[in-house]
Amino acid sequence: MRALITGIDGFVGAHLARLLSADGKTEIYGATFLPVENHQWLSALGIQLRQVNLIDASAVNQLLDESQPDHIYHLAAQSFVPMSFENPWATLENNIRGQLNLLHTLAQSQAKTRILVIGSGEEYGAVLPDELPIDEDQPLRPTSPYSVSKVTQDMLAHQYFASHRVAAIRARPFNHIGPGQSAQFVASSFANQIAAIEKGQQRPIIEVGNLEAQRDFTDVRDVVRAYSLLMERGAPGEVYNIGSDRAVTIQFVLDTLLGLARKSIEARVDPARIRPADTPLIVCNSTKLRLATGWQPEYRLETTLADILDDWRARLNAVAA
Repeated sequence: MRALITGIDGFVGAHLARLLSADGKTEIYGATFLPVENHQWLSALGIQLRQVNLIDASAVNQLLDESQPDHIYHLAAQSFVPMSFENPWATLENNIRGQLNLLHTLAQSQAKTRILVIGSGEEYGAVLPDELPIDEDQPLRPTSPYSVSKVTQDMLAHQYFASHRVAAIRARPFNHIGPGQSAQFVASSFANQIAAIEKGQQRPIIEVGNLEAQRDFTDVRDVVRAYSLLMERGAPGEVYNIGSDRAVTIQFVLDTLLGLARKSIEARVDPARIRPADTPLIVCNSTKLRLATGWQPEYRLETTLADILDDWRARLNAVAA
């Protein structure tokens, strides 16, 4: 079995690479935007890395010709919602054109490759209280340029399946968190600040945004396991939500992390951290995924948050060493 992971050097791609390499049965190619020399640890896993700009159609053709994958996990994307408001076109171009090049190349070659296209729970946007929990039939009402890009990726995958029989499976993961995530994202941001405060690198104050919003958080290690199961058992043309089916407030995330902190810390609202458009409550219905694959989340949220904080402590210690 040969797999190609685009965005393998990203937060989710790195966890997926570890999962797939652990079985010893999968030959893995990885596409990165940055030079391969930046990712020696991936090479050490036996992964064959290629530096590729997916917006370049000829480069995508060459990548698929060289790797000849049975499975493509298309993870590469600009995924930070606030950045999409700052530079909408950069997010739209990056997320749409790269995937379009992959799908079009597969259609032209008539390859039997299965491709997992990663959308987002953000596609559902402004959901009404009586529409919760969110299943795959929920109307899509995107509220950011990022979510518009993900709706487009989702629909392109469906169109290439319907028009060209490309074996595209679509996933809509809700918020996923875990060790290794950028400090741009809420749980990781809190943990990063706590670890910095513990080391005396920051005043004992955490800058926060809207703490009342409720979100469905899943450990990234559970999410990549869902991706692998969908690649094996998901039906081409279908779409599957991925989530814990439980919503908690951002306040709960903050309080849990503060409860693990080794110093007393104050939280202060930073208006810059509040989104222009924010949905009060989001909770997933992942029944379709669970029935199709047998997937269940294995990590408790409290365990995930503790792992994120320990990861940031280790990262800051490594920098100081």
